[in-house]
Amino acid sequence: GDSNVPFYKELGNQGLKAEDIPVIAFSVGEEELRGIDTKPLVGHLAAWNYFMSVKTPENKAFIKKWNAYVKKNKLPGGSKRVTNDPMEATYIGIKMWAQAVEQAGTTNIDAVRQAMGGQTVQSPSGFEITMDAKNHHLHKPVVIGEIQDDGQFEVVWKTDGPIRAQAWSPFIPESAKKVADWTYPWVCGNCTKAKF
Repeated sequence: GDSNVPFYKELGNQGLKAEDIPVIAFSVGEEELRGIDTKPLVGHLAAWNYFMSVKTPENKAFIKKWNAYVKKNKLPGGSKRVTNDPMEATYIGIKMWAQAVEQAGTTNIDAVRQAMGGQTVQSPSGFEITMDAKNHHLHKPVVIGEIQDDGQFEVVWKTDGPIRAQAWSPFIPESAKKVADWTYPWVCGNCTKAKF
């Protein structure tokens, strides 16, 4: 959240390096690092589903389109603007929604909701991303990146493929009994019995 950037700044201010106390973040990406000196943060890690530094033909095309958009619209920051995980997620979501509208033949919410399950999109990360037909969460890869001094991440590990989406943890008693089922007639993301 909002405390990530101040936390990382303070790590640098205190001289705490990754060799001393390695930190792995789950919501820090290129955009958050863009405004801070990353030299003292080299070696710390982040886990996402996408990094700008991913080397795939799809990502190269994605970044090229983004850079053209930035230039055409004269966005602040110009060529220093970055792509990041939330941008890739938005890109995937819009493409899936458009496919679902086409499949449903309408923009009716209920019809599109039913058509969303099972949609697939080739992502900039190079993986084919699928929306789970039952729980409507995305099957996505896990990518771990190491902060570099230029504010980018070097990918140090990634899953071989997308991980099947699981809406509720079976390890937390309160959530183990919950159901996320968007197949008709359930239409329920957080319940313990069918709601028709």
